[in-house]
Amino acid sequence: MKLAEALDYANSYYFPELIFGSGYEVMEAERLKGEDACKTLYAEWMASEEPAFSFDLVRELGDRNRAVCDAIGEARLRNLSSTLLSRSLTDEELCQGIGALQKRSAASVAREVRGDKNAYAVAYVRKPIKGTVLGVDIETTGRAPERGYILNVGFELMDLTSTAQPRDGQEHFFGIPEDPYKTAGVPLSDIHGITWNDIDGKTPFREDKKAQAALLRLMKRYPYMAHNAAFEDSWFMLHLDGYAEAKRAGKIRIVDSRDICRRLDSEVATLPRESSPASLENWARRRGTLAHDEAERHLGLADTDLMLRTVQAELNLKSLFAA
Repeated sequence: MKLAEALDYANSYYFPELIFGSGYEVMEAERLKGEDACKTLYAEWMASEEPAFSFDLVRELGDRNRAVCDAIGEARLRNLSSTLLSRSLTDEELCQGIGALQKRSAASVAREVRGDKNAYAVAYVRKPIKGTVLGVDIETTGRAPERGYILNVGFELMDLTSTAQPRDGQEHFFGIPEDPYKTAGVPLSDIHGITWNDIDGKTPFREDKKAQAALLRLMKRYPYMAHNAAFEDSWFMLHLDGYAEAKRAGKIRIVDSRDICRRLDSEVATLPRESSPASLENWARRRGTLAHDEAERHLGLADTDLMLRTVQAELNLKSLFAA
């Protein structure tokens, strides 16, 4: 879809009752058109030095698309790929994250790496690690941020020292539409264990402006760390008001703990790929922060705490904390 078409679609009058009452084929056509427009506007906003429209327009398209997806039925869309879920952080974001951990500029890290992905392992150990990070983990109804909902957010702070303990932890649950989920059930409940009783009566994340603002304030103050941080980043882009704008302004710095695992834990390269050696659960077992007979909880605060303690164990093993 061309930019002009995407803008026309985003700014057009929207009559959900007409779409929802016209059958599956009409709703599916609307979904495809909406997601195409969302992708086009997203790419244009990211690429332009001075976008001609607010990123609010992209978030609003995501909100509209979720309603269409709910009417189609989550089960029909479950196995479709996402157009707005990033698989990994960019080289620029990785350099920003390393720089944030070492209190130096992303440019200095980039000069060392020089585009060589194998050089990131050296960059992580080039300077001592110090400061404070905000650990974050989310649980969602699926993999596609343009179709699903954030159910659970957990976060806490940890000072980057060899003996620090995670602190000031918080966990929040968020609602999703009663129709169809109260009857159909919470998607991915078999993984995260979140049931309707956990979120009944809770405000949806997109509507909870107070919770959004509080989280964004912390993200601007501290680098935030997540395991496979591209997932959280993709969801926050479409769900957290002001996040895209703050990131564009250089106020958001992201650290991917999965990348730390892959670069610093030499065992990752020797283990079978199908065993998911860089998953948080398996990494934590190797570093002794999760017992071999325990499983990752898959809830925001529990996973955040496990991630921070596992990163600490890895950095201690490599003697990377500042004295």
